[in-house]
Amino acid sequence: MDHSKNNIKNLAILSLIIATILLLCSWDPFNDKSSLLQNHSSESAGLLLRPFPQNDELRTALENASTPNKTVVLTVINKAYVDPPVTGDSPSMFDLFLEAFWAGEGTRPLVEHLLVVAVDETAHERCVFRRLNCYRLRAEDDDSGSGGGDDFAGEKIYMSDEFIEMMWWRTRFLLDVLRRGYDFIFTDTDVLWLRNPFTRLSTNQTLDLQISTDTFNGNSTSEDNPINTGFYFIRSNEKTVTLFQRWYDMRTNSTGLKEQDVLQNMIRDKGVIGELGLNVRFLNTLYFSGFCKDSRDVEVVATVHANCCRSIRAKVADLKRVLRDWKRFKNGENADFGGPRDSTRNFSWSKHISCINSWHKKF
Repeated sequence: MDHSKNNIKNLAILSLIIATILLLCSWDPFNDKSSLLQNHSSESAGLLLRPFPQNDELRTALENASTPNKTVVLTVINKAYVDPPVTGDSPSMFDLFLEAFWAGEGTRPLVEHLLVVAVDETAHERCVFRRLNCYRLRAEDDDSGSGGGDDFAGEKIYMSDEFIEMMWWRTRFLLDVLRRGYDFIFTDTDVLWLRNPFTRLSTNQTLDLQISTDTFNGNSTSEDNPINTGFYFIRSNEKTVTLFQRWYDMRTNSTGLKEQDVLQNMIRDKGVIGELGLNVRFLNTLYFSGFCKDSRDVEVVATVHANCCRSIRAKVADLKRVLRDWKRFKNGENADFGGPRDSTRNFSWSKHISCINSWHKKF
């Protein structure tokens, strides 16, 4: 009798073990909606939790560019960025972007971890020719229905419908990178890296996002800072993936707004930072400056962004001035006058003439 009971007990235990194994084998972590996708649409769920191919091109590109701790530097280019905006000896915006890495302090080794994402074939060929880490983002990589691909080859004037569409397409791609577990700096190609920005970014592991500002209000935690999505450092975790998913989902209800404006509204009006428990640092323009607000101190500035500027032609003209100023500073000259300077305190940047004229034109 006891022997029969033991057999039944052993059979029950064996059945439980088999059932557990079958459950574990069939469980797909990408389909677990218990935490990330509460209050998300079915469209969001499918996008956020879609499993990745084992040997896809993006995976290879990220692995090639990544640091050992899975950090990359990302920029997105198209034909308009790699072609000179005027005939003659004028450089392209991409030329100036790469030249800054060469002329900057501590920036040359960072090119090894730069992944250049090309949205058309001309831009991709130019990247490959320069022997950089390149990835060709194709229309079929995007399931938003926006098209993309070679539709994004030409210049997209600031705040045009095509410009807004391209910015959302970029956001969708960056969400994909986050979901793959990579931390990254995203940088627009009109940002010149004069010094290694990692020396000015916080190493605090609890910071989820460090983002540049058009003007800095003096408080690095103030949600009233006007953000700029042309430069930021973000860590891949559940909170940041959720942030990007919600941000991307807002595109269908944000007609006429660029992605930066939508994220700003999510921060200021909807309280998304507190809701998701994000730890965000807003970057000081003293170190991460731009044409909206020049850095006051050339001794510490890390990046210069051609923000508050509409056209590529204007950006290129004034970014050339920035690089000229930078080289004069390194040679001990004053930027404005070209002569010797007594100290860095009397150094001043050249005026952004082209961008000022471009910005004040009517849209």
